[in-house]
Amino acid sequence: MNPTPLVVKCGGHAAVDHAAVCADVADLARAGRYVVLVHGGSADIDRLAGRLGVPHRRLTGPDGRTARYTDPATLDVVVTALAGIVKPRLLAQLAQAGVPAVGLTGLDAGLLRARRPAAIRAVVDGEGGPRVVRDDHGGRIVEVDPRLITRLLEAGAVPVVSPPALTAEGECVNVDADRAAAALAGALGAETLVLLTGAPGVLSRPGDETSLLRECRLPATGLPPYAQGGMRSKLTAARDALRSGVETVLVADGRGTGPLRAALSGRATRILLDTGRPVRQAATVTTGPGQRR
Repeated sequence: MNPTPLVVKCGGHAAVDHAAVCADVADLARAGRYVVLVHGGSADIDRLAGRLGVPHRRLTGPDGRTARYTDPATLDVVVTALAGIVKPRLLAQLAQAGVPAVGLTGLDAGLLRARRPAAIRAVVDGEGGPRVVRDDHGGRIVEVDPRLITRLLEAGAVPVVSPPALTAEGECVNVDADRAAAALAGALGAETLVLLTGAPGVLSRPGDETSLLRECRLPATGLPPYAQGGMRSKLTAARDALRSGVETVLVADGRGTGPLRAALSGRATRILLDTGRPVRQAATVTTGPGQRR
């Protein structure tokens, strides 16, 4: 057994091949590697919202970051899509590959703790100026308890994890799945975090797949470069992971056969901080496999 976990984030982009990702995860698990699979589900969330007539709205903060407007109706859609559509699909695919897997959300055993602001100032759907929004049920992860994940890995299972998270007040909140993967990677002491998406990696010219970067250096603060759409969240998550002590963060293509194997063999963009080396920060977490304090 390799006790140092590998954390893999399977993107919610419709082009990401979940079956191929699960096949690679299963191969690694059978070889004795500890693997944690984290997922989002933006495409499934949007499809379910459309069927239920729940509008898809976006919030843009003062720093230009965007996020799903998770009002109470949208929160129900998010939870249903992630826990009731995406997760069962991944669990079934891992079972077909002969690997035991356990589905979790951040609510289970207090795995992911988050803080939700009472109000935020944001532009809604790009219309008008900033306004105060009080019914957004989005939050930011502030704590990870990896003990349940640790026990599952030691039992030979693949944990399959997604939002939502839990606040100190016991409230269910939506959180960014990329940053959830980064937080888990840091708490578990993972050496590698792989973010699989619907592009070959980070592109210097958005939409031009010939502009793939082999390395992408991020500033210590501020908005990351080449960050448009969902890539901004991935690069922000990559910076989180590097700061928490994860040594290698890769953004790679989740489309086609063998996407995880391809990423680990070098077909990916490696993310570095502007110093070129990860910066370690202490974290208050319970000891897990390969974990750093």
